[in-house]
Amino acid sequence: MLSRIAESLFWIGRYVERAQGTARLLSVHQQLVIEDPYVTEESACTSLIRLMGCPESTPPTLDAVLDTMAYDPRSPWSIVYGITAARSNARSAREVISSDLWECLNATWVALPAGKFRAADSYRFFRWVRDRTLLLSAITDATMNRDLGWQFLTLGGALERADMTARLVSSAATAGGSTPGGSITGWQSVMRSCGAQEAFVRAHSGLMADAQAAQFLVLDHLFPRSVVYSLTQAEECLRSVGRESTGAGNSEAQRVLGRVRADLEYRRPGELIETLPAEMAEVQDACAQASDSIAGQYFSRTETVAWRAGQQ
Repeated sequence: MLSRIAESLFWIGRYVERAQGTARLLSVHQQLVIEDPYVTEESACTSLIRLMGCPESTPPTLDAVLDTMAYDPRSPWSIVYGITAARSNARSAREVISSDLWECLNATWVALPAGKFRAADSYRFFRWVRDRTLLLSAITDATMNRDLGWQFLTLGGALERADMTARLVSSAATAGGSTPGGSITGWQSVMRSCGAQEAFVRAHSGLMADAQAAQFLVLDHLFPRSVVYSLTQAEECLRSVGRESTGAGNSEAQRVLGRVRADLEYRRPGELIETLPAEMAEVQDACAQASDSIAGQYFSRTETVAWRAGQQ
């Protein structure tokens, strides 16, 4: 597979998942402002700006945050930017993605500039983004061969999902005060935004506690949006890519992800909640390092050689 195609597929997966994760994260913070009497608009927006790495100059108001992270097509943190970038990469990889996937992604992009979502409430926009990105994921799984192309696309989505779930968990852990566990309202909001409420109730008989919620979203091996599940999926994709493309052993990206996953999995019960924000920051750092390593190993491009007189 051409390096250019592999890179485009990897970033389609990342950008689609990032748009969905950002919509979920914004929805959580909006709910916190509405439902939790101890969370102010300024504190929720300030926390969100820091979690997403937005410029510190962004005013800590919901309108400013929504503009930066949802609607502004020039903002690299925005949902609109992510969907636009995913479509742009899909155009570069038209020969390896299905027509159904291209048509769904293109139709999603076409609907963005209409302005109807700015006039309506933002909840409808976040719901629409989640529905469209989930549809894109379903079409990908249903119409693409499980070859290198699917592996790179899935790899990008798994890395981004691990990163975004870590951000959501961190936001709940720091919401509602300075206690390590955060607030129950914050955890309930995160569970709903991840689509994990019903799965958690079945696994824990409906008992909601901050430690149980954190362990479920971080460590559960069966829930597809948990941090450990996403890291494991990324490792499996890297293993398949390495076996099919180079035949080499574990890559540096696999080692980075494997270390942070093992560190989470083999902690003693109850330890995780005590240092949760720091642990989630390590997950985000590992995902960034793995992404850089993947780019260096699979997406590196040789510089164009200029022909000179007398050269053959």
